[in-house]
Amino acid sequence: MSAGRKRTKTSLQRRAKSFSDLVDHLLKKRPPVVAEVTVIKPEETIVLSLIEERISLEHLHKLKYYFEEADTDGSGALNLEEFKQVLKNCLGIRGRNEEQIVALFMKIDSSSDGEIAWDEFCTYMQLEYAEKEEAVLRDKDVAFHLPAAMGSTPHREPIVKVSHTPDNTFMALGQDGMVTFWSPNLDLKRTRTVVTEQQQANRIKNKWITDFVLMSQYNKFIIGTGDREIQFYELSNFEPYCQISGFETVPLKLDYCPTGPAECLVLFGDSEGCVNIVVIRNTGETLRTWKKFPKTEGIASVNVEVVANGSFTKYIRWKVHRDWVGQLRYYDDIRSVISCSNHANSALVIGCVSGSTHVEQQLKEISHDKSTASKSKMPSLAYAQTRKRLDTDETVFKIYKGVKTFDFSKEKNLIVTGGMDRIVRTWNPYVPSKPTGMLRGHNAPIFHLHISAEENRIFSVSTDKTVKVWDTSDQSCLITVTAKSHKIRGDLMCCHYSALAKSLAMVTDQLALLQLKMKSSLNADIVLSHKESVQCCKYNSSFKQVISCSDASVVKVWDFETGTQIFEFSGAHGDKPVTCMTFDSTERRLITGGRDGVLRIWNFNNGHCLKSLIKENTEEVTDCCYVELLRNRYVVSVGWDHRINIYADAAEDFHHYQSPLPKWTDDVAHGHKDDILSVATCPPNLLATSAYDGKVIVWNMVSGHIYCHLVSPELRSNTCSSSDDEDDNRLKQDTSDLSIKKVLFLKSRAGKKDAAQLIASGPKGQIHFWNIFQGGHLYGLVNGSKKQGTVTSMILNASDTVLYTTDSIGFVYVWDIDGFCEDGEAPIPPALIRDWRAHTQSITGMDLIEEHNIVITCALDCTVRVWTLDGNFVGTFGQPDPWDIYNPSTYSHPMVPYDVLVDPLSMPSHPVIDRRMSVADVVHADSMEGSDAGDDDDDLQRRPHTAPNFSTLHSELLVGDDEIAEELKRQPFGKAIGKRLRHEKMMNAPNKFKDHGGPNAYQSLQCYDLVDTPEIIPPNPSAEIDDPFADILD
Repeated sequence: MSAGRKRTKTSLQRRAKSFSDLVDHLLKKRPPVVAEVTVIKPEETIVLSLIEERISLEHLHKLKYYFEEADTDGSGALNLEEFKQVLKNCLGIRGRNEEQIVALFMKIDSSSDGEIAWDEFCTYMQLEYAEKEEAVLRDKDVAFHLPAAMGSTPHREPIVKVSHTPDNTFMALGQDGMVTFWSPNLDLKRTRTVVTEQQQANRIKNKWITDFVLMSQYNKFIIGTGDREIQFYELSNFEPYCQISGFETVPLKLDYCPTGPAECLVLFGDSEGCVNIVVIRNTGETLRTWKKFPKTEGIASVNVEVVANGSFTKYIRWKVHRDWVGQLRYYDDIRSVISCSNHANSALVIGCVSGSTHVEQQLKEISHDKSTASKSKMPSLAYAQTRKRLDTDETVFKIYKGVKTFDFSKEKNLIVTGGMDRIVRTWNPYVPSKPTGMLRGHNAPIFHLHISAEENRIFSVSTDKTVKVWDTSDQSCLITVTAKSHKIRGDLMCCHYSALAKSLAMVTDQLALLQLKMKSSLNADIVLSHKESVQCCKYNSSFKQVISCSDASVVKVWDFETGTQIFEFSGAHGDKPVTCMTFDSTERRLITGGRDGVLRIWNFNNGHCLKSLIKENTEEVTDCCYVELLRNRYVVSVGWDHRINIYADAAEDFHHYQSPLPKWTDDVAHGHKDDILSVATCPPNLLATSAYDGKVIVWNMVSGHIYCHLVSPELRSNTCSSSDDEDDNRLKQDTSDLSIKKVLFLKSRAGKKDAAQLIASGPKGQIHFWNIFQGGHLYGLVNGSKKQGTVTSMILNASDTVLYTTDSIGFVYVWDIDGFCEDGEAPIPPALIRDWRAHTQSITGMDLIEEHNIVITCALDCTVRVWTLDGNFVGTFGQPDPWDIYNPSTYSHPMVPYDVLVDPLSMPSHPVIDRRMSVADVVHADSMEGSDAGDDDDDLQRRPHTAPNFSTLHSELLVGDDEIAEELKRQPFGKAIGKRLRHEKMMNAPNKFKDHGGPNAYQSLQCYDLVDTPEIIPPNPSAEIDDPFADILD
């Protein structure tokens, strides 16, 4: 047991005890509960999936009282009936919920003693939710590649903004007009400029660029300048297109948004706190019209007065803030403009574009404008006048010290703001009075915010270059990356998060990129049950759950009826993989074995480690089973230590750590000499083990003596004249797979001495049927895989008439063994009922659920899948859409998993691919009399099985250098040199038609007179009545 896991579990137990004490302490402070407790009516009960989710602190107060009241015998514990009565009285549970009470009692009573105490109840509740909290944090885990990737920029002036293009290229614009394009790896792709040196030479002061935005629908690049202009450039070559000049103020922040097929908005905020909006209809034609205007400094210039009075354009100017506009965005989802400033009373404003449409309000504005104009001494242009929105047209958020940056998500209905007070606030857009959350942790003013709705995250960056990632659901900080970690130096100029590249671009005096660590994209289209390879899976009939374990030592509990995850806990064996698992006889405890050589017993419903079974070495445990023998219960394990380890499972043993019983004498002296891979039991006293060297040993569990050795005749013939050392050396030199990964007892045939009682999955990929009496005899052989794979798992139905096997290529096979080898040896293999491809990698585990006609498989491809006995795909545990196991219409059938569908080995068997026939034999099969086009499945089963060979299927078509050199010496190129036309190739062809004289083919054709075309009968005149084109034709 790893020290980390030991400390974790010990601390959890201490926390559980302290939790119980805390509950008692809280209950003592509260007034005693009287007997007349209000019973919740069924119609008033909140329907939740699990009873334990309904229990609150108030319910704990009542439960404590009822535990004491219901304990009639004074033992301090409740039995099932007493526990039912307690929960019914406390929670007001009625009807079918009684089944959930029984399930909850079984989960808490993992020792199966029929009673639970108050401390056990509190321990279960605390540990369950502690593990659930850890599981949630693991799912939200986020990390960056550190340190940040950095690139030196050619910019000589500060970079005002960085953004990304649809092709995942980063764009950076400098204050001097230089534009640089960067790849996701920060490779400088190209450099452009929007202000040429000639233009700068003709000016007294250099042009100052304030911001830019992309107009991707029209392939344009829009910039704002210090000359109070908005300029349009071609995005492909950065040639000047047109500009709007003559604004009252400098555009500080720009935005662009299309609002229709040919409509768009160009917005900018200025230094007077105004939001300026240019509405353009018929955009393409309008831009082409503007391009024809007279040029100023080499670019067509349109005055803002022309824009304000244009037939397809409109200019609107709103007075919104009392300070500079720090940021503004138009969101078409809500048809509103959001802008912010550092002024506290107008920190964030959500407003409309064109103002109120109420007639009364418009009349008030007109009268107000007339009175204002009459009082003014100097007439002013209408388009230059600033108006203030009506109170009904905008929503104002008043925030202390203003807002420096914000972001909005329509999907989450969320606004986040940040400013000088270093607090990230979350808001409901329709409730400006109070934030929904305040995220504290930054030590400097907030500089940049971004909501990633699909990932449920908020990215925040402060001016000290600290990056934080927050969870939107519980508003917790997932990760904090400081400047010391990402090593970005210099003053922060601008930031941008790219959802395409999943990276955060930060600009100082250089361009830096913080890349998120992403999951492998190889399985992007595949639903995964685990993040790592799955080693085993089991069905629990008591709770109707499926348990699966992975290489990362993560145990997951799934709801069998829907495929959704119920619970998970990690670190079951530290950082070592879980290699095997089984249940005890009551199915309330889970027993796992790991690569650390330790067995652990769990209450898998809350992740509580009840006991650790530790042997003297740390060799891997490969298989385990639970045995009841002579009213005693044992846990048996095998592994790489070549020994059988037996642990007593006694209810009176309260020690957390337990050592195995003494080794059997025969096991030490005459046991396995190689790694043991599988173990199986058969009542009343038989035990079978299989090893990597292809040997099976049957044991008597009562005496500990060897009952018989089972060795394949092929291995016995090769080693009968060799000593043990020579035998081991010979087996090591054999390149074929001799391992036997699974053994099974045919328990219904245990007393039949003329029948096969044991099935072994090997060696050499052949399923062996053994009779274990009189030293052991081989009764039958079956090729376990059509694709030359090895058998990895086997399971029998309850009547021992159907055998289910899996192989290392991902296939599932169903065999009819009813009567096979039941009356002696059987030379003819059993019938293969069906087979299908379940996974693309080796299947590591399988379980059969006969009551629902379901098979569950798990594999190295990180998936646990559910199939019907007919091979129809039900689904993968963890898929977004749950299934109903009782409703076949919710199954994924007729679909199959995507990875299985596209894998080449999933294609039907073909004699050429299987190398049973050559291409020539297939081509000439019809002309070959008496030839056999291919072997059928029965012939394939009778054929001796060879060792797996995964070499190239078409190796016979490869031509070596010697053959090529010999062919070149023959010079089979003919007289022509170089490329020849088709008719030249055919000049010397032997099958070419020869001219023997006489008339040619065309001269011998027989001629006939042409037949006149019959006269066309005109249509019935009555049809012209309904002819819609009659008038047009006339």
